[in-house]
Parts: sequence; structure tokens; C-alpha cells
Amino acid sequence: MSDTASFPPDSIEAFLQLCEGEWMCLRSRFVLGDDSEGGEGDEWHSSERGELVVRHLEGNPGGLSVGPKDQAPKQLQFEADGQFQAGEQQGRWTLWPDSSLELILEQDDSEIRERIWFNKPNLRLRSTIEQPADGTPGRASFSSEIRRVSRPAA
Repeated sequence: MSDTASFPPDSIEAFLQLCEGEWMCLRSRFVLGDDSEGGEGDEWHSSERGELVVRHLEGNPGGLSVGPKDQAPKQLQFEADGQFQAGEQQGRWTLWPDSSLELILEQDDSEIRERIWFNKPNLRLRSTIEQPADGTPGRASFSSEIRRVSRPAA
């Protein structure tokens, strides 16, 4: 991250640049409305740790290359008109006044909304909700991501 970057980011370009880095992630997933398991209620919850690599892609406003550390990344290309493309999928983005970025992907029978925001330059949070078209509860996840920083040279 650049020392001259504004925080919180006030433009899509600044937001995308701030995303660059290697991140340690903890993601919790929830499957809502699934009563088939029964039991104590923890069956619908899972957590996983991971490493995420995010690279900023130049452009106007730019894009991101995102993926787990040892896997091929996915490319997200953002357009100035509020559209973005992730592989074959197209969606909409909004940078809200609170400096959070919302991504919306509409699929055949559901909508996925992801919101990404920074509490600090090296602490990024994400929430994702998948809502089926029929209005039933879907899946949700929450991720906290801490940027790996290198130690200064001695």
C-alpha cells in the first residue's frame, strides 16, 4: 500500500489500489433456512482460514486479480459507469459514501451481493449474501482479512 494513499478511499481507483496485497483471511459461512440437519444449530456454520493474493490491474478505473495464494486468480474489471466483469459474469458496483464497495451479481435464479470495506488500511472486511429469486433465505459469509506486511530492512 502506498504511504500517500488517502484513507478511507474516496474513489473506486483509490479503493482498488488499497486492495493490493497478500491477505490472511478468516471466513465464516452460513446456510440460512436449512432445517434438514436438526440438532444443536451449529451444523449450518463453518469457518475456514486462507491466504488471498490481490493485485491491482491498471486501467480506468482499473481492476483486480484475486485468488487463493496457490491457485489461478480471477480477474475483475471495473468500468466507470458502475459495471464490472468477472470472467463470463457481469455485475454492478457502487462505492458508497461510507467508502464501502458493493458488488452485485445476478444469476439465473439468485442475486449475490458482496460488500467490502476497510476498518484500517491493513484490515479489510467482506460480507456476502446470496438470495434466491423466490425470497427464501440463502447463503451468507463474513470475512475478516489482515494484510501481510513485510518487516523493514534492518
